[in-house]
Amino acid sequence: MNGGSPIRVVVCEDDELVRAGYAAVLDAQPDMVVVGQAGDGAEAVSVIRDLRPDVAVMDIHMPGLSGIEVTARLAEPPDPHPVRVLVVTTFNLDEYVYEALRAGASGFLLKDAPLHEVIAGVRTVARGEALLAPAVTRRLIGEYALRIRPADPAPPPVHTEPLTGREHEVLLLMAEGLSNGEIAERMTIAHETVKTHVSRILTKLRLRDRVQAVVFAYRSGLVRQG
Repeated sequence: MNGGSPIRVVVCEDDELVRAGYAAVLDAQPDMVVVGQAGDGAEAVSVIRDLRPDVAVMDIHMPGLSGIEVTARLAEPPDPHPVRVLVVTTFNLDEYVYEALRAGASGFLLKDAPLHEVIAGVRTVARGEALLAPAVTRRLIGEYALRIRPADPAPPPVHTEPLTGREHEVLLLMAEGLSNGEIAERMTIAHETVKTHVSRILTKLRLRDRVQAVVFAYRSGLVRQG
């Protein structure tokens, strides 16, 4: 998403009525445009790769490829402009959240969430921030990361740049689940300064979004259980 350009969205959902409903509501937003829709997994991969949206609203259970499989395929390198995936599902199960995050999803909402939360969710992931449904506890990202963390801390990825002390502090607060606004308040700095730090962290560590940054913090040993 560039400057004042609208957020380009693709809706992937096998239920035609639900898909049409999401598309109509999102397309009605002044800062969004629905550029495509898909009713099954294979179509979702094709439509998203062809249209290159900013955000894909993705159901987990679709014919053929599941939403998790679609998300994983979209995250495969090389992709200079990976789509950000907002998973929306009826199933509030930790395993689905774990698998969605592992596949590369940026956000997770339940289908019973009010439409204004779905709209806000699209905006959130479009900004590169992580989003978890209110029904999913804030510590879930940390639990997911600890679950897949190897016994010994993993070395940092090659070709990454070292973080400054301030960036390191911001990363640790991100791993606690704090939003940019909460980090700004905790560190007594401007919200825009936090956004700059987050952007630099992602660039230096060669990470796609906030979810990957939090997982990196746990897997690298920067954050430990307890």
